[in-house]
Amino acid sequence: MGRLRQKGKAGAAKAYITRSQATKKLQCSLADFRRLCILKGIFPREPNNKKKANKGSSAPTSFYYAKDIAYLAHEPVLKKLREHKAFAKKLSRALGRGEWSSAKSLEENKPAYKLDHIIKERYPTFIDALRDIDDALCMIFLFASLPSNPRVPPSLIENCSRLAAEWQLYIMRSHSLRKAFLSIKGVYYQAEVMDQVITWLVPYQFTQNVPSDVDVRVMLTFLELYQTLLGFVFFKLYTDAGLVYPPPLDLKKDEAAAGVGAFVLQDASASTNQIPARNKKVVEIEGRQVTGKDVYQTIKNLTSTSSETNGTADGSTIPESSTTEIEEDFVLQPSKSDPQPAAPLATLKSLESLPQTLNTSLFSPYTFFLSRETSRPIFEFLVRSFGGRLGWSPTSGGGSPYDELDESITHVIIDRPVVDIPNESPEGRERRSRRKYVQPQWIVDCINAGKILLEDHYAPGKTLPPHLSPFGEYEGAYDPTAPLGEQDGMSVDEDENSADEDEDVVMDGPDSANAVALKVVAAAAAEDSADLRAAELAAEAAGVDPAVFEKEVKKSRKKIKSDTTEEAEKDMNKMMMSNRQKKLYEKMKYSQNKRAQERSSLEAKRSQIQKQARKKARAAQD
Repeated sequence: MGRLRQKGKAGAAKAYITRSQATKKLQCSLADFRRLCILKGIFPREPNNKKKANKGSSAPTSFYYAKDIAYLAHEPVLKKLREHKAFAKKLSRALGRGEWSSAKSLEENKPAYKLDHIIKERYPTFIDALRDIDDALCMIFLFASLPSNPRVPPSLIENCSRLAAEWQLYIMRSHSLRKAFLSIKGVYYQAEVMDQVITWLVPYQFTQNVPSDVDVRVMLTFLELYQTLLGFVFFKLYTDAGLVYPPPLDLKKDEAAAGVGAFVLQDASASTNQIPARNKKVVEIEGRQVTGKDVYQTIKNLTSTSSETNGTADGSTIPESSTTEIEEDFVLQPSKSDPQPAAPLATLKSLESLPQTLNTSLFSPYTFFLSRETSRPIFEFLVRSFGGRLGWSPTSGGGSPYDELDESITHVIIDRPVVDIPNESPEGRERRSRRKYVQPQWIVDCINAGKILLEDHYAPGKTLPPHLSPFGEYEGAYDPTAPLGEQDGMSVDEDENSADEDEDVVMDGPDSANAVALKVVAAAAAEDSADLRAAELAAEAAGVDPAVFEKEVKKSRKKIKSDTTEEAEKDMNKMMMSNRQKKLYEKMKYSQNKRAQERSSLEAKRSQIQKQARKKARAAQD
């Protein structure tokens, strides 16, 4: 006889646990439980049968894996949260009794927790952490632009601003920026760091307010985790690049609103050489000071001399070619079994000789000057990331390396009409004639195109070209830069011929409404012979060409046949689906139809505009 299974002790009832049961088991509040789940990466699960998981109850609730909750029970952060709860009770009791000395000692010994072990658990390798910093960067830049309030302290905003500046400094130094896009929400950036594509959003410099319906406590918990994560990631990136982390801050430049320029990048090797002599251990031997560096150098000389004597005991000298490594080329040997010559293998030397398609020094030959109405943090980051030099007016902040009257300035980024200056000197007029005045979109479009575009299309006061997203849309999306014929899957000539045929149909008939109605009748009467004969008689009465009518009938028949076969296949496939799969399929079809409608409407507008342009051109020629 097998073991008897009790109800609620096996299966889904044992594998899942409700949120109230989890808080009771962990002996913590709901706020602390949410914080722990965010920090540890534990989220609610959806059981296959909620009634079985809830032991027969059908009340709506959230479920978690029982193993995840057992994993949380041994978390050191939970222990610190319990200590903080006891500390808060002791502190409130001491303040209520007026015991100020004990309250002060309690405040000095306030329990605090660290998240270093959580970062190590969630990200075993550095690539895993680097791959997951997209949301962290978005959160950091968002909080760096928020005003301080009782829920968001100024120290938190200052730390977020520092982390954002450190990330921008590294991207500018390593020239890792690849794409940018100016959207309504803000500026999207995409960088490539250690073969990982990282995309983040930076809001515009407007006054931001925290909405009342946003739970700031949840966002602050995420921010606490992200700050620790970015600290580890930035330390690794800076040390691998040979830079000192954190970069020192120049307080004078920071007070002058220098922004990212207030941070100074220093080489780690230079900083180690600048250690003062008082930090070095110095020992006096027979009146002479001997440092640790002298001892190390003496030991190194002794080992080198001993190796030389041991290696040349027989009097022979070591040839110079044996000590130096000679770089040999890879020689491909012919195969005995296959007489055909194989393709040559790529070596490191051949790969290095390949042309680089990415131009990270796009703006290196140019010097830009920002007008006062342009956003300095955005374009300073863009220009410096691609090797350009930049200056700005004193109203945008201090620390500008170039003045407005500098002769090396080649481009002026301006977002307002250029006004002629009365009584301008000949030198100033000549200086203005040498410079190119462009709108800010030119910078971003040049970066996305990978080359320097013509400045004439971006001159002040001109209508700018469409600013398209460089990150790629879904497959089959509408592309305003591609011809209409290529998007529809046909050639441009076929598209024009079909458009001309449509115009001929409209022009041949007595009325455009009759022609449209005739198409509908031909499509409806394509299957029935009697209806088809009636449609032919109506077409003859309307004066429509019989060849055009036959063409419409063939098109409608092909469409009906393809539609019927596709519908039959879809119905057969849907019969084999479950209810959940059917709902998901309907959602997918709804989104696809919506996208197709948007694309067709845009294409119709564009074709209408092109037809009007062709008509105007014909009228002008006539």
